[in-house]
Amino acid sequence: MRKLVLQMQMSVDGCVAASNSGLDWQLWGWGDRWGWDDALRQYFNEVFESVDTLLLSRKIIEEGYLDHWGRAARNFPANPHYAFARKVVDAQKVVLTDKLKSSRWPRTIIASAGMVPEVNALKQQPGDRNILCIGGVGFASALVAQGLVDEFQFFVNPSAVGGGRSVFHDQRNGHKLRLLGSKAYECGVVVNRYAPD
Repeated sequence: MRKLVLQMQMSVDGCVAASNSGLDWQLWGWGDRWGWDDALRQYFNEVFESVDTLLLSRKIIEEGYLDHWGRAARNFPANPHYAFARKVVDAQKVVLTDKLKSSRWPRTIIASAGMVPEVNALKQQPGDRNILCIGGVGFASALVAQGLVDEFQFFVNPSAVGGGRSVFHDQRNGHKLRLLGSKAYECGVVVNRYAPD
């Protein structure tokens, strides 16, 4: 069965979204200021090589995620740091929403039968490549609450934000995780990978 991988940027104090929405705490967003070192950029591209499907929130595509990386793939076709942008364009994309009736994005389908059945159906599809989840904290939290995430990839930025939101909300039982790997990069980002235990 294929794995659902949730990839999020995180602060040192465990937030994936800062309470202060104007706080510039990530070394890299979608813009041209990309503070990652070459080794981390290479790793990011390797993650996308293991993926053939992107699971996206409605909000992130409406904010321009697919349009942005489509432009990057066209503008930097020979730049190895942007190889993942071509994967974003070429991958099957699934948007979980009941608010859109059709897709205006190439190779993108709208899935509206509900989070659990849609994600489980994706996991059952043939193949050995992962499904990469990209979306905001609300979308990610809903996947976590339903127990659908098979691997967490947290890109921990060298910043503390003093308060914000987490993808974990079970205050009664918590979430036990098993470390799959951890690597620090020269730019200060540490990538921690976990599986639910």
